[in-house]
Amino acid sequence: MRRRDFLGIFGCALTWPVASNAQSTERGRVVGILNILGPDDPEGQARTTVFEQALQQLRWVVGRDLKIETRQVGSDLDRARRYAAELVALAPDVIVSIGTASIVPLQQATRTIPIVFMNVSDPVGAGVVPNMARPGDNATGFSNFEYSMSGKWAELLKQMAPTTTRALVLRDSLSPGGIGQFAAIRSVAHTLGIELTAVNVRDPDEIERNVAAFARSDGGGVIVTSAAGTAAHRKRIISLVARYKLPTVYPYRYYAVDGGLMTYGPNTYQQVRQVAEYVDRILKGEKPAELPVQAPTKYELVINLKTAKTLGLTIPSGVLSIADEVIE
Repeated sequence: MRRRDFLGIFGCALTWPVASNAQSTERGRVVGILNILGPDDPEGQARTTVFEQALQQLRWVVGRDLKIETRQVGSDLDRARRYAAELVALAPDVIVSIGTASIVPLQQATRTIPIVFMNVSDPVGAGVVPNMARPGDNATGFSNFEYSMSGKWAELLKQMAPTTTRALVLRDSLSPGGIGQFAAIRSVAHTLGIELTAVNVRDPDEIERNVAAFARSDGGGVIVTSAAGTAAHRKRIISLVARYKLPTVYPYRYYAVDGGLMTYGPNTYQQVRQVAEYVDRILKGEKPAELPVQAPTKYELVINLKTAKTLGLTIPSGVLSIADEVIE
């Protein structure tokens, strides 16, 4: 064989794996997102932006070598099951689940596609994983609360409004997270002389009736816990408590951005970045079973000054001094 012919054949052989890799890159990888927030929710849109930016920093270019399929549930929680089935049918490389109401139908739909979750209050209690350190199946991710910190909401409410003797707690009574958070609030509220009334958050009309009835007596405040229902109906809740001038504490910063008085909870955008890191590791070959479920290491206090003035509240200097952010 002539040297020129040999080099020609050898050169073609060298191009085979390169061409194969190029085809793989063009096809790209697929990441699904099932978000409990609605499609028109600014917080949901912001999380998607942060997620894409975090992936770009990890050298994934969305639209070129990575495609994202998003389904956003909103106030109709029954859609979560249908959207979960839609995403699983697409056979993505990994699915991101935001909220307990999202992870449960996803796990019912697949036990093989890797899932990375966030904003799950009690992954073990909810049956999402058997163990935080070694989740051992196709799901891992990030919890949003240690139950003990829920008592801090009662403490902050009393500090912000010292005359508070009653608190309406908005929670999901059917979820392990709702039960655990309420138990932690009750243990602290008792020592503060605060009587609690619990209200389920799945029916917005029920929320409105109970807030109106609760506001008829003095000394009231509201604690809004972390739940799919409170997130979906948060603007209605914020409007209600403002109408009746009830001091209220919420679980996430975006409630304060929407006009809520004060929030205490983990930084959701930081968790989104951590989710992106887990997605990156899974796309590169690691297994969800080998990635531990992580809990927040820091909680942030955010205060809305405009809302405080509207309610006629003077923010105690002790509370103001420990705030991570004050919204003017």
